[in-house]
Amino acid sequence: MKRRYRGEPNHPIMTKISEYLLVLIGSAFVALSFNVFLLPNRIASGGVSGISTILDATFGFEPAYVQWALNIPLFIAGLIFLGMQFGAKTLAGTLFLPFVVFLTKDWDPWTNDALLGSIFGGIGVGLGLGIVFRGKASTGGTDLAAQIIHKYTNFSLGTCVAIIDGLIVLSAAVVFDIERGLYALIALYVTSKTIDLVQIGLGRSKMAMIITNNEPEVRHAIINEIDRGVTRLSGYGGYTDDARPILMCVIDQTEFTKLKQLVKTVDPKAFVIVMDASEVLGEGFKHS
Repeated sequence: MKRRYRGEPNHPIMTKISEYLLVLIGSAFVALSFNVFLLPNRIASGGVSGISTILDATFGFEPAYVQWALNIPLFIAGLIFLGMQFGAKTLAGTLFLPFVVFLTKDWDPWTNDALLGSIFGGIGVGLGLGIVFRGKASTGGTDLAAQIIHKYTNFSLGTCVAIIDGLIVLSAAVVFDIERGLYALIALYVTSKTIDLVQIGLGRSKMAMIITNNEPEVRHAIINEIDRGVTRLSGYGGYTDDARPILMCVIDQTEFTKLKQLVKTVDPKAFVIVMDASEVLGEGFKHS
């Protein structure tokens, strides 16, 4: 019988359904955060939503209509210039997000403080986008424009996204004032950090590189006392040119102190390098 890990999908159809649900839920979070935090405080933190905020303030255009009017052509352009890589899930996010914006347009603002609006709006948008990304899709918009520019220029994708969002924030600073532009930058920063948090999670692991003259004893101690696997790497001393085996071990953050004490007990002269491992996939850690 095939071993099934926790979190492994039970059926392809259920996997597809769960991915669509993630796209719809994430899009709803983005739309709600836009209507109750960003739009009422005139915070245009990049993307199509930022453009719709500027056009709403300047010409009174309905944000949902603006987002549909921009998202749909951008999606079609993405299909033409980038191929059929986006699929129905991205189309669902592209259409559903403005729909929720339209449904919640009459909701009262949850705060009229621009700083709170930028912080919590950024958190809400980042949470929603992170959920959409976990559904293996996107909400389209200016991200598609950035990918098209990236394909036909020498600019990196990150640079293209930064240029587009920067122009939107700059436009907001001109249309509104410098202060609103600065709030938009805060919202952009908070959004990016929240996306990372949703993608990676709160759990942090540590990767330890151990150089020791008592390699067999340290290796067996880690395996038996901490119950973690160890990888033995080949290394050479830069000064002596002698062979110096290196032990690589990934542990949970809560096990770090135990590992440090264990290595010190077995070999007080061991050289240990510890670094953060933001995401670890495999046995004993996440499987997806």
